Amino acid sequence: MVKDAQIKVRPWCPFCGLAVGKPREPVQRKLDEFTTGTCQCGAVYTCDPSGFNVGAAMVEAIVHACDDNWDLAWELMPDEDYLTGRIENYDEQTHQVYETKNVDGRKVAGVLYFVRLNRDLAELSQKLVKHKKETEAKLIPVAAIGDRPEMEPLPDPKRIKKKADKTVVRRMVEDDDISGLVTLAMDDLKTLRFIQRLLYDPDEEQRWHCAHVLGQVCRRLSTRKPGAVSDLLHRLYEACSDSAATHWGLLESIGAIIAARADIYGGFARHLLMYRGVPTSRVQVLWALGAIAEKRPDLIRATPFYSLFPYVSHPEPLTRGQAIRLMGRIAATEVRGEIESFLEDKAELTIYEHGRPVRTTVAELAGEALAGMNKP
Repeated sequence: MVKDAQIKVRPWCPFCGLAVGKPREPVQRKLDEFTTGTCQCGAVYTCDPSGFNVGAAMVEAIVHACDDNWDLAWELMPDEDYLTGRIENYDEQTHQVYETKNVDGRKVAGVLYFVRLNRDLAELSQKLVKHKKETEAKLIPVAAIGDRPEMEPLPDPKRIKKKADKTVVRRMVEDDDISGLVTLAMDDLKTLRFIQRLLYDPDEEQRWHCAHVLGQVCRRLSTRKPGAVSDLLHRLYEACSDSAATHWGLLESIGAIIAARADIYGGFARHLLMYRGVPTSRVQVLWALGAIAEKRPDLIRATPFYSLFPYVSHPEPLTRGQAIRLMGRIAATEVRGEIESFLEDKAELTIYEHGRPVRTTVAELAGEALAGMNKP
């Protein structure tokens, strides 16, 4: 007999007992994705190879079972609409389940999380009807109002075009000369690049002010040159992805630009979620999404915003305050109970609105969020 031999078996479905195949990468790539699989009995499963993200794996399994319909997934009730099961000590490399958590000196702590719906998807989808009607009643009127700027007048074709100068642009930004910056940008698109350079300022208040100005300039410029603003958004996202560069002001600017013309650039909003897990950009992402949600909450609810729920209870006041502000603006009743628990939270924080600092408390933000959720 081999000493200390490991007992290992192929993973099985906890519902039907049949062996299941190795989880695979999903066909459609998503944020924070897990490998997934489907059993012959209809159960779906996800793999968390580390064992530290079982909660996220659970959510992914439920969403996968609902054909990636996030709204439907969050309307389902455990036991009533679906059953869950899990297999622990799973090793993704060998596709085996071991009796201990250590194999040949290598830690084995993977978890397979299983979900099986109790009813047909078509039947379950009916549960979504009432919820969607209630949500749309709150969100769609806000979104339908629209906030489109008037078309910028065409400049005199006989004029002498001006060239952008970084010193002049800096002075205009400091003076809030939005009209002057728009006129200059109509002649020379380098104006936008010069404004972008001003974002790299160690003074936090100056960065937020500059981001606001850039958003307002793009709001008006987009009526004549929407492509130039789209190109700017692409450049800002590319700069965010550069690990060797500082991200000061970039995410704030993205949020300000999209919020100013969500009817055109709303599709850029979902990409902000890619940066939510980075401690240095978490607050900026929550602020940007909240700024967009003030105008178009429906756009944010169309993203996987459920991944932001944990930030409502984050130990850092600024993070949880920004998350509560966002949840109130999108009427996220899913976290109403958690927000209510912060009505006595006197932690102070500063949130920038329209480029200016506003001192507030977590309790005040919680009250505003709940009031927004209770609107008829």
